[in-house]
Amino acid sequence: MVWKIFKKEYLRYIILAIFLLVIAIFILPVSVPIILALLTAIIIEPAVKFTQKTFKWKRKPAVIANFTFFIIIISSILYFAVTKLISQLIYTSKVFPFHLNNLTGIWIDIQNNLFKYTEGLPKEVVTSIQDKLDSTLNSMKESLLDLLSYSNISAILTNIPNFLISFIVFIIALFLFMLDLAKLRTKLFFYLSDSTAVKVRFMSLSIKKTIIGFLKAQILASFIILGASFLGLLFIITPKFAFIMAIVIWIIDIIPILGSIAVLAPWAIYHYLTGDIVLGTKLTVLAIILLIIRRAVEPKLMGSQMGISPLAILIAMFIGAKLFGFLGFMIGPLIVILFITAKESGMIKLNFKL
Repeated sequence: MVWKIFKKEYLRYIILAIFLLVIAIFILPVSVPIILALLTAIIIEPAVKFTQKTFKWKRKPAVIANFTFFIIIISSILYFAVTKLISQLIYTSKVFPFHLNNLTGIWIDIQNNLFKYTEGLPKEVVTSIQDKLDSTLNSMKESLLDLLSYSNISAILTNIPNFLISFIVFIIALFLFMLDLAKLRTKLFFYLSDSTAVKVRFMSLSIKKTIIGFLKAQILASFIILGASFLGLLFIITPKFAFIMAIVIWIIDIIPILGSIAVLAPWAIYHYLTGDIVLGTKLTVLAIILLIIRRAVEPKLMGSQMGISPLAILIAMFIGAKLFGFLGFMIGPLIVILFITAKESGMIKLNFKL
């Protein structure tokens, strides 16, 4: 009977589910920097222990060394990305008027060719084709102006301080978590009973194994992207810079928030603006192919490496992305992992029937 679900032994699970739902809806979205800091500290923890064991250091020097190394890597990536972006924007602003004049000339040539090829056709057909081309051009112009509009630019500039604040909170929280991770674990187990402590240890081992599987899946997927992008660039698009650009795409693709689109989309847009429609189209097709490969292969690899159904991973990634944006691709599977490990450890029991 349905009413048996509401017995006392199920009441705490219902309350816990409601509590977790409230956290997921209202607290998780604003706690992303802190959650990422905790997860990063857990991931870096084996390196900290390895440093302690290898150099016979105490925890604090080992934490400072690994934290410094992590900051250097992140700072280098941000510096490279920002400087390249700024230099590309400056270069584009200088050459844009020249390419705009070229585009105007190309458009005039297209119109002249149109008149030549449509010679002899009914006037209504020629007028219809001309109107379609004009509406397409106006639509592209309005889209470009809307992209470069004051509201969009101001929105981006407004989000920069929020990003910096979140990044600073992430860095500070990461260092504090790295320092006190062992103490936090001890305090957590102090408030747990022996049976619950066993379950939590089982969960932590399962989560650690799953996170390692997640990282392996990301690395395997990135190598597949590396191979596909290198072959596409080598045989179809630009053999001269195939290896270098494939490496750049591979490095950027490792970052979940960006992906290969962050390289190929601006590259394609640049060639469209400079009048090289063929190369721009080839880059667009390559970007779509890499996106399809990533979205098709990633759930399968994550499922095989993490021991979770690829369908569950795909659904979790989709719902997570809808709720939390790009970070949802990681948050969604993480929630599934927590639920499955809690169920396997016996902390959550779903043995009822309706």
